[in-house]
Amino acid sequence: MSGWYEVSKSSSGQYRFVLKAANAETILTSELYTTRAAADKGIAAVQSNSPLEERYERKTTKDGHPYFNLKAGNHEVIGSSESYANASALEKGITSVKANGPSTVIKDKTLPVL
Repeated sequence: MSGWYEVSKSSSGQYRFVLKAANAETILTSELYTTRAAADKGIAAVQSNSPLEERYERKTTKDGHPYFNLKAGNHEVIGSSESYANASALEKGITSVKANGPSTVIKDKTLPVL
């Protein structure tokens, strides 16, 4: 099984998506979007940009932990990773996003459970 996207609503009613790896670990988290359509466009941007090495911006948190942003062609951040313990773990995270980002599986967590 490959990765998938999960779309959910925040407590403020905005939409967010996460990219999950095959092991169900969250590997990328989006910003908040005001509409579901905008979140869907964000997913499409990850699907098309995630395979491209030049779209990854490696950064460091204030306390020294590496993380990355995935950027679109217009240089806007599409999603961000968690912070990692070291640079090696960060590179594994990028490899996972490259592999799982093109997934077309989207799980909608915004619908009420019946």
